[in-house]
Amino acid sequence: MYEIVIPQFIRLLSNVNKYFDKAIEHADARKYDVNVLLGARLSPDQYPLLKQIQVTCDAAKGCAARLAGQKPPVHEDNETTIPQLRERINKVVTFLKSFKASDFAGWEERPVDIFFLPGKYLNGYEYLTQLAIPNFYFHLITAYSILRHNGVDVGKMDFLGDIKFKDKK
Repeated sequence: MYEIVIPQFIRLLSNVNKYFDKAIEHADARKYDVNVLLGARLSPDQYPLLKQIQVTCDAAKGCAARLAGQKPPVHEDNETTIPQLRERINKVVTFLKSFKASDFAGWEERPVDIFFLPGKYLNGYEYLTQLAIPNFYFHLITAYSILRHNGVDVGKMDFLGDIKFKDKK
């Protein structure tokens, strides 16, 4: 679990900073405040970009902490600018980098309380595969899509990030 999930969360969260770079370029070229994009959403009943990023961060740190038998750190959700969101992402990445594989011993069967459903839980395997990973990707992809929908030049490789392709011998 650790070898697949934690580096993936770190890499994909780090890619968001590249989305922000492109969003700033886009806004500068069109002469508007880039932070306007933080209120953008795909649908009236979905979170805006700001909240999508906050929840993506929460999903990653919550997954790691819960599967390691810890409580996730709390962030106040008081960001209002891209630099503040970058700081939050960096805090979460630093938190994720603090784990070692041994921190997750027994993760598959560890009961994980579902904070938004009091009295309910999933075992670690169920939590990871049915809730944590899908939730992380849902909010990450929605954030990406909000930027793309608003004309920011992000593409598939921005989402995927740096892939270390190998040459055939």
